[in-house]
Amino acid sequence: MRAPTLLFVLLFAAAPAVAQKSPDSPVQAGITLLDTWIQTQMEFGGLPGLVIGIVHDQEPVWVKAYGHASLDPPVPMSEDSIFRIASHSKLFTAISVMRARDAGKLRLDDPVTEYLPWFDIRNRHPEARPVTVRHLLTHTAGLPRESIHPAWTDFEFPEAETLRDTVSDQETTYATETKWKYSNLGFTLAGLVADGILKPLGMDSTSVGPVPADQRGRLTTGYGRRMPDGSRETFPFVDARSFDPATGLSSTVPDMLRFLSWQMRVRDRRSEEVLASNTLLEMQRVHWLQSSWDSGWGLGFSVRHTEDRDLIGHGGGYPGYRTQTQLSPEEKIGVVVFTNSGDGNPGRYLNKAFEWVAPALAAARAEKAKPVIWSPDWDIYLGTYRRRNGETAVLRQENDLVILSPLSEDPNGSKGVLKATDTPHVFRLESDGFGAHGELVRFEVSDAGEVTRIFVGVNYSRRVR
Repeated sequence: MRAPTLLFVLLFAAAPAVAQKSPDSPVQAGITLLDTWIQTQMEFGGLPGLVIGIVHDQEPVWVKAYGHASLDPPVPMSEDSIFRIASHSKLFTAISVMRARDAGKLRLDDPVTEYLPWFDIRNRHPEARPVTVRHLLTHTAGLPRESIHPAWTDFEFPEAETLRDTVSDQETTYATETKWKYSNLGFTLAGLVADGILKPLGMDSTSVGPVPADQRGRLTTGYGRRMPDGSRETFPFVDARSFDPATGLSSTVPDMLRFLSWQMRVRDRRSEEVLASNTLLEMQRVHWLQSSWDSGWGLGFSVRHTEDRDLIGHGGGYPGYRTQTQLSPEEKIGVVVFTNSGDGNPGRYLNKAFEWVAPALAAARAEKAKPVIWSPDWDIYLGTYRRRNGETAVLRQENDLVILSPLSEDPNGSKGVLKATDTPHVFRLESDGFGAHGELVRFEVSDAGEVTRIFVGVNYSRRVR
């Protein structure tokens, strides 16, 4: 018996149209630099092939294929070439589980044995909480990385019955919730928990298990790392079988750009296709923080913090393939890099895309959103307001009406922007740092037209100057 097949819903059938950029634009300059750099790296590194794609909100910005989908016989890489995307599969399995949760068919804090009674792994820490569905999605179950089978060595993944029959031969490595430990076995179990309950999000060139016959011609050949004599091992197609939920998907860069666009729409509450907005946001929050404080894990999604941006996504490594997909939510920019070699190192190319192209895209978006016109009617609000435990200043910064704490060592750290509403003298506070962000701010105006108090939420300060 084969592992449960994850069925896919065709949501984005149309191929993404890549936006044309002006040759002299900062965005195009970044793309040109990245393109030149990738070509050089590919040539001197002797890499077989690579496809990269960048999406800005709903707009695919750039997709390009390099090298070969096959070296012998030589077949040029194409933008819609299909790759084994390995652990990207965990994202779709996690979405599948969360849809089941939202439908009331399972609970994240239920023990796994409630859904898989045969799960009888030897527990080295009986004093700890039982392994739950949430533990599987966050890699905090303390399970071994793999099943008892050397699948990554001999390329023979177990069938579902074999997996069930051999779980009792393994033991936990840590107590639950004590250490983060990546586990393909854990996500395989998560996929079994969700089996038969729902259909996760999918795309038209994305499949689980063996690639469909009508798409097999687009499947790239996977190659091993480059050996000292310049040779590379050619890998066969490796069927993940029962491990499909952890590592069995195949996809294309354009499909994953659609997946990124879907995330942006749902995060911005412009859509509730497949998942509720709150559910996706829940999945992409940190549920386990690494001791370095620069990375963590959501429900299926990895979360990484850098000085320049936060990145949400996943990578994948499979015999002959290395892949990476990351989203910068604040910038609304996503990058996908697929390679068909064991030393493809897609993170190098992804990081350069964020370094060289993302800032220009973000700046262009900010420029486009800039035409906020200062209203002379707002001049009456400018000033300082005092309450018993603090000071509030209302200032003009460029065309924004802002509110901040002038007593703070870094006033800009407490800054919020006041957005006009349809009600006179009432604004909505937008801020990351000001405590009442999202709430209404109301200016009290006397009959003489003078502002006397400012209400932030339900509390107020009196104007002093």
